[in-house]
Amino acid sequence: MAEANKDFLDDIEDTLDDMAEQDLQDELNADLDELETLRAERDEFRDRFMRALADAENARKRGERDRREAEQYGGSKLSRDVLPVYDNLKRALDAATDEQREVAKALIEGVELTMRELLHVFHKHGIERVAPEIGDKFDPQIHQAMFEAPVPDTKAGDIIQVMTEGFMLHDRLLRPAQVGVSSTPGS
Repeated sequence: MAEANKDFLDDIEDTLDDMAEQDLQDELNADLDELETLRAERDEFRDRFMRALADAENARKRGERDRREAEQYGGSKLSRDVLPVYDNLKRALDAATDEQREVAKALIEGVELTMRELLHVFHKHGIERVAPEIGDKFDPQIHQAMFEAPVPDTKAGDIIQVMTEGFMLHDRLLRPAQVGVSSTPGS
């Protein structure tokens, strides 16, 4: 009987060991599941953080670019509105004859000074003239063809007349130069 009790106690001990081992295994599995859940959460938060960081950096760059463009091109509407003043001053100076220049020397000088000051202000703010010459090649990026006409001793696409000068604001076209273009077929 003592032997039977010992076997019985050994069986109970083995059963308890198996149960304790199973409990430990279940607890380990639960801890591993929780660890995997935490890792997945961590990876999700890291991904969201990295995306938010990238969005913030993109917003900063976009804001910087917008600020720079506003600084450079913010006055383009005003600049366009002032161009007719330049045109009228230029026409006045071009229309003045030598006789008128002698009679109204001070007036012409004042108009010339105003024109120089206006060009100085344009240059200071990044506005540059596009002043094509007769014989230059027509460039549709900076010129606007107002008419075409066949003119002897020219090639098709040559500028034959300049009506108004154009202007660039930094690297953007404010107004194209208005020109007449030769349509003479190549000889």
